[in-house]
Amino acid sequence: MDIAIFSEVMKQAIITIILVSSPVLLISMIVGLVVSIFQATTSIQDQTLTFVPKIIAIFAALIIFGPWMSDTLVDRATWIFGLVSQVK
Repeated sequence: MDIAIFSEVMKQAIITIILVSSPVLLISMIVGLVVSIFQATTSIQDQTLTFVPKIIAIFAALIIFGPWMSDTLVDRATWIFGLVSQVK
């Protein structure tokens, strides 16, 4: 395998990881920020209050973005397996 092909595969793998994980991470961060603001304004200092809304939001994000995430991963895997024919 040429070093250029290997570098391109690694670059595309990192980009794919960032793209696929970003919707869930962003939604989790937004929900955490909203819950933190709510806790600060109401003076509720319960540490477990953030977990339930985050879990619900993450499951909803996985349901909404799951098909796109799996399609993206399958496309990248198909591309990588297509490169096997170019290995010398």
